[in-house]
Amino acid sequence: MIQQQTILKIIDNSGAKTVKCIKVLGGFKKKVSKLGEVIVVSVQQLRNRFKNKSKVRKGEIYKALIVKTKIGVVKKSGYKETFTENSAILINKSGNPVGTRIIGPLTKNLKLKKNNKFISISSGLV
Repeated sequence: MIQQQTILKIIDNSGAKTVKCIKVLGGFKKKVSKLGEVIVVSVQQLRNRFKNKSKVRKGEIYKALIVKTKIGVVKKSGYKETFTENSAILINKSGNPVGTRIIGPLTKNLKLKKNNKFISISSGLV
């Protein structure tokens, strides 16, 4: 579960390394978001030292799709999917990914939530 002030790792090649959650979207009393939901984030660290090669800048605000969480999701078969870190993918205002590649596989829950744009640029499904 992701809430405000949570630090997330970025797993695409947009140039950002870590981001901080500013706002959880989806309602006025909503406090936490889960796998496959969109949040508003601010860029905290950049991946490389060459700022003119990066697609993002430090301090910029983007939307992000949550793809991995430490607290797992229980499937219908009883299997619990957990990860070692909280990860996200940066998206722009039109809903397309900022990066052109996603490092590592994504979960099948994203396929059920109609996020085919992200699955097509990832390395696989878990």
